[in-house]
Amino acid sequence: MTAELVRGQNHPLPQTRLEIRISAGHPIVAGATLGDERGTVHGAEGVAHPASPQLAGIEVPRQAAADHRLAVDLDAMPENVHRVTVLLALPTGVGGPDRFGATAAPFVAVTGLDGTEIAGYTITGLDSESAVAALELYRRQGAWKVRAVGQGYADGLAAMLRDQGLEQGAELAARINEAVVRGMARSVAQPPPRSEDDGRVRTATAGGGAAPAPAQPQTPQQQPQGAPSGQGPVNYQHPGRRTAAPPPPPPSAPPAAPGQPARPVAGDASGWTMDERLYNQVWGMFEDLARTTAAYRSAVDFAESRMEQELDRVLSDPRTRVGPAADSARAAARAKHTDLVEQARAAFDRDLAQLTAEAEVVEPALPPAYARWDSPVWQAYQVPMEMPMALRLGELHLPERADLRIPMLVRLPLERGLWIDAGRSGSFDGGPADPGELRRLAADTAVTIAARLLAVYPAGEFSVCVIDPAGSAAGSLAPLVGSGALGEPPAAGAQGVSAVLASLTRRVDLVQMAMRSGATDALPPDLDTAEQLLLVHDFPHGFDDRAVTQLRYLADEGPSVGVHLMMVADREDARDYGPVLDPLWRSLLRLTPVADDHLADPWVGHAWTYEPSMVPRGSQVLDQVLRQMVRARQSYGH
Repeated sequence: MTAELVRGQNHPLPQTRLEIRISAGHPIVAGATLGDERGTVHGAEGVAHPASPQLAGIEVPRQAAADHRLAVDLDAMPENVHRVTVLLALPTGVGGPDRFGATAAPFVAVTGLDGTEIAGYTITGLDSESAVAALELYRRQGAWKVRAVGQGYADGLAAMLRDQGLEQGAELAARINEAVVRGMARSVAQPPPRSEDDGRVRTATAGGGAAPAPAQPQTPQQQPQGAPSGQGPVNYQHPGRRTAAPPPPPPSAPPAAPGQPARPVAGDASGWTMDERLYNQVWGMFEDLARTTAAYRSAVDFAESRMEQELDRVLSDPRTRVGPAADSARAAARAKHTDLVEQARAAFDRDLAQLTAEAEVVEPALPPAYARWDSPVWQAYQVPMEMPMALRLGELHLPERADLRIPMLVRLPLERGLWIDAGRSGSFDGGPADPGELRRLAADTAVTIAARLLAVYPAGEFSVCVIDPAGSAAGSLAPLVGSGALGEPPAAGAQGVSAVLASLTRRVDLVQMAMRSGATDALPPDLDTAEQLLLVHDFPHGFDDRAVTQLRYLADEGPSVGVHLMMVADREDARDYGPVLDPLWRSLLRLTPVADDHLADPWVGHAWTYEPSMVPRGSQVLDQVLRQMVRARQSYGH
């Protein structure tokens, strides 16, 4: 039976291999400290945190999220460790809440590896605190127990670390937060929660850290307070995704066999419209694949760890080190390992088969904004009357099943600029060796994304302007220029760069002032208030210090007033600017023109391989869509 703890209460732990599951209403940082009998931590090497996620006996998540899992093996703890304190903190410098009183009460559960909950604790009574010691696992007379702590710190993570004996607490807290900021910069942003009065069903997703065991996807908002974050295998009927009944399956659809998962149906998620249901379903598939892969990897790691421990015991005992008994023990350890891995693989293959079946029915049902360029929906393209919920930027997959592709959807309007990396990194060695070819592919990728944005907005509600200082992207920009989709020719030279940036900076300033003063009707009549995308090619060529400052300003302030940035650049080319551009790179979502495993999911932090959504070679679909969009714009007088 699960023990529901209150502050100060303890409970015995019946096993030593555990998970700590954390659910919160907002992304938080999770970590742990290893202390002596008095709880004193002797040095930064006794703190597991995102910049140093693994210590002997414990592994913590590598990024901030709203749903975390910590893996604990108490038998592997050093003998001088008597207290393991689980720490939670709000990340700083990322625009989120600065106190726990402004978020849902965090819930912490101690579970077995199979998800069976041993003890749970809802941390109530927090207000101005931005860090909290949630609970501690402590050793008494050779046995381990868990105690609910709930000690908050208004002065944040640094104060909490100092309270545990770390004089360098401020420096360590800064290093932890820097690691979290870097991790959040490379993470695919989870869908934001919907408000109740925006005409849509409220939906939310949970983030997560390392996930050593399978879990049914749920969201903290959908759980009763004090409930665990999920147990059991992946549920393909997606109760965690549904807050409104989806449409029933077609009458012709054959029912699922008894004991088998429900047959997948396109739109099997919450939402008032089919587009919204499909959007939520794609995100549910993304989460399901992340979690079931984490469960499989964790099971394999556990099998290998168990085999190593059993083999170590054989070698450590001189009586069993050699001879028939030793051979028998080694064979038994390897057999157990094989059996555990085969069981994990069978469950994983079953999950993958169901997700593949779901992808096969979802992909053909996607609307143009979510669909691949080779989808038939583009052949019947009509300029939309309203902005869609999201846009497809490419596809994501994991190495365990490279052919199972999940559409990468981002919400519209864009809340974050895009950076198409034209340089080579060590993670996509399979790409073209010629730097010029890589730059051309990067420009093609940027043009394809810009064209998709133009196509999915209503006529006249989105425009694109281009800065190409050296004119080196003329070939890639030909579809936009030839169709008339650009209002002005690409700006060239330092003078062109200066003129475009000055115009957009003026637009951002004027709209911000009008919004703050409530005088939007007083904007100049010549000011274009439509959503705009600035496509910058070959940065930093043609940019002086003033232009760089303006670019950073547009990246930070532009999205809130409808000005969005997409850069095609090689970061190495901008190294002469030094760290002044680091905030710019972190503020942009990095995409690559070739397959690259640089993106992380917001649940368990897997490295996902991203591939851009490109027009098939020889296809005329891009030109057809752009010309139809231009005709619609002209018919409306834009």
